[in-house]
Amino acid sequence: MTIKIGKKIKGYAVVKPEDKAKEAAPAAAPAKAPAAPTAEVIQMHESVERPDTLVGATYKIKSPLFEHALYVTINDIVLNAGTPHEMRRPFEIFINSKNMDHFQWIVALTRIMSAVFRKGGDVTFLVEELKAVFDPRGGYFKAGGVYMPSIVAEIGAVVEQHMKMIGLIRDPEMSDAQRALIAEKRAAYEAASSKKNAEISRDLAGAEAARRPEAETGNGNGSFPPGATLCHKCNTNAVVIMDGCATCLNCGYSKCG
Repeated sequence: MTIKIGKKIKGYAVVKPEDKAKEAAPAAAPAKAPAAPTAEVIQMHESVERPDTLVGATYKIKSPLFEHALYVTINDIVLNAGTPHEMRRPFEIFINSKNMDHFQWIVALTRIMSAVFRKGGDVTFLVEELKAVFDPRGGYFKAGGVYMPSIVAEIGAVVEQHMKMIGLIRDPEMSDAQRALIAEKRAAYEAASSKKNAEISRDLAGAEAARRPEAETGNGNGSFPPGATLCHKCNTNAVVIMDGCATCLNCGYSKCG
């Protein structure tokens, strides 16, 4: 059967036989009492058109691996605006910088990530995939003593920060007992360190005593005791040895369980 189309085609979609069966099934079903009208919940999928205006945020990445900073912009689409089901979902990502040496892979990365965002579903897996990328030349420490294995991993950290802001990712909350244990461990470690430093200060003099303030600065983050090492779970210089067991004072990870 030939059908003549007299209007301009603005869009199209492939209709499968099973889709026609689903549409025909409700028509064949017996009539029921009319249900109360409810708001249609819009989920993220490829058919959602981009609005003229999107909300978003821009994050600055200053890495020692790059001469110029990277500016990561993530724009969100607001679904079901004005309803109890209102939510923000990442829709596109852009990365801009004065440094054009890495322009090709940056454009490729942002286009693929934007396509994944528009696909819908659970897009939080991108965070773990990006943060697992390691630079063969070695990583670096960002402000706060957090270790970044590569510039791509820091882009993943920015995406994670944005997803936490819009509510897609939630931090696991520590129990009160775990917080109390971390505080107790930290207090005991600092007390032992101060006692040891006091004994050393009585024995050292001259040049050795002059170098003591430099030693007290430790890893330079100013938030954890000097001598703390890198935690492989949260990538922070916060692991101390207490009673022969390595314990992280930031996330509570311990090799002893």
